[in-house]
Amino acid sequence: QVQLVESGGGLVQAGGSLRLSCAASGRIFRLNAMDWHRQAPGKQREFVGRITSGGNTYYADTVKGRFTISLDNAKNTVYLQMNSLKPEDTAVYYCNADIPPNVHWGQGTRVTVSS
Repeated sequence: QVQLVESGGGLVQAGGSLRLSCAASGRIFRLNAMDWHRQAPGKQREFVGRITSGGNTYYADTVKGRFTISLDNAKNTVYLQMNSLKPEDTAVYYCNADIPPNVHWGQGTRVTVSS
């Protein structure tokens, strides 16, 4: 069994920064990739970014240049550094991990950006 625990959410003013963490624990034999997704009030969950175990990163256009994903393979922990935050970044942020044979999701951490 695999558990994901996110942390680092909170309230920040527009233009500020936050760093989210997501730690995976349990029976992890291989980690292929970890993603961040977010869900704003009244909207569908959307992709934010991905990092593979090899360090390749992919970002949604809405966050490219402002958000950075990094991965500590030794700790099975993914980070999301969010800079230049905007009110439209307000959402619950979820991480997931591609750990075969399943994709696992965390419980989410709330980010609120005030204008």
